[in-house]
Formats: sequence, structure tokens, C-alpha cells
Amino acid sequence: RQAIDESKLTAESRKISVAFDCKSESFVLGDRGQLEMAISNLVENAINYSPDTTQVAVTLTKEKGLVEISVKDQGIGIPDKDLERIFERFYRVDPARSRATGGTGLGLSIVKHVATNHGGDISVWSVEGAGSTFTLRLPEYVDSIKSLEAM
Repeated sequence: RQAIDESKLTAESRKISVAFDCKSESFVLGDRGQLEMAISNLVENAINYSPDTTQVAVTLTKEKGLVEISVKDQGIGIPDKDLERIFERFYRVDPARSRATGGTGLGLSIVKHVATNHGGDISVWSVEGAGSTFTLRLPEYVDSIKSLEAM
């Protein structure tokens, strides 16, 4: 939730609504700061690459032992030819946009690194002109003692 709150001012200034939907309470084991930074990066990117007055949706779900955090925008989308490279360090789909967004091309590579270090992964679905959805998948933490107590 903190990662979303950090982006609130940027979103409000552009009349972009950021919606959060937590389908179920879930826990992951890991470095809180790194995980918040990864989610914050995805939300900031969604805002930066979306037109004014659109919506960014952040959804948290559980699926087969994985916690999935999806960030969906209604932005410019990513060309098919660039999809395989966007998680590379310093790679920018449109280098000219770096002046407008202030990015370095490191954000998505950091997200991938954080996901990998936590036993998870990151994927993207995108259509040019329709937006993108980034999904961070992390192993769900299940407290075995609490699970036994519930039996």
C-alpha cells in the first residue's frame, strides 16, 4: 500500500486515478524495502506512461502458492519488438522520453532483480495504444505453525 501512496501526488496532478484491489490477504518472505521499491517502480512507470485522466489498477491475488501483484495502465503500450528487452539494464523503448519521464532505464531491471532474488518473476502483457500489465509473482509465505494451529 505504501508504494501506491508514494505515487499519489504525481497521479493526482495528472488526474490519474490509482485503484488498489486486494483479493486476499497474503504474505511473502523477503526484504520489505526492496519489494516496496519494485512495486513503487511499477506504479510510477504506469503513471508516467499513461495519458492524463486515465486509471492505473493495482491488484493483489493468490494463485497456486504464488502472490501476484499486477499493475495495469491505460498507457501508450510497448511495441512487440521491445517486449523481450524491457527488463534489460539501461534499455529504453523510446530514449527521447527519458527527458520527459526522468528515467534511467534501470527501473524494470531492478524489478526483475528483486523478483528473482525473492524466488519470483515478472512478466508483461502489452498492446500499443491500449496499455500494459506488469505482473510480479512471488512465492506465498505460509506460516507452518499457524497452519497447524488452524487444523
